[in-house]
Amino acid sequence: MNVDMNSAAATSLPSTTTTTTATTTTATATTATTATCCGSVSGDALTDGEATELAAAFKALADPVRLRLVSIIATSPTGEVCACDLPDSLDRSQPTVSHHLTLLVNAGLLEREQRGRWAWFRLRPERLGELSALLTPPPHRPADRESPERTTS
Repeated sequence: MNVDMNSAAATSLPSTTTTTTATTTTATATTATTATCCGSVSGDALTDGEATELAAAFKALADPVRLRLVSIIATSPTGEVCACDLPDSLDRSQPTVSHHLTLLVNAGLLEREQRGRWAWFRLRPERLGELSALLTPPPHRPADRESPERTTS
């Protein structure tokens, strides 16, 4: 069997060149996909100080008694509740309720107003709005959220 080495080399060269070109094209597409789908992750992210402050507020809410206190005050017909009514509503002692109310006030979630012998509490909607905004996803922006499959095709 006579094989011409020049023909064999010529036959294998184009396939090697094609493979190299395909690899280069794939690498370019991968780079384009990465650039398209992986923008900056910082955006409007919280600073360390903001995160620390908000974490304290979430920590204050991370207790069933305090969540119930917020719920009781939020659903009150007048939007405020006298501390004298809370121990019976929660089946807790007055000092325990007072402790939980103090934590919520210190976290900026409640306002306290002294009226004679009793303290009255109301929610601070602007502070609760800050917490709510953090948990609410931003509006969907289709141009920013294309899947990698669509950008490489």
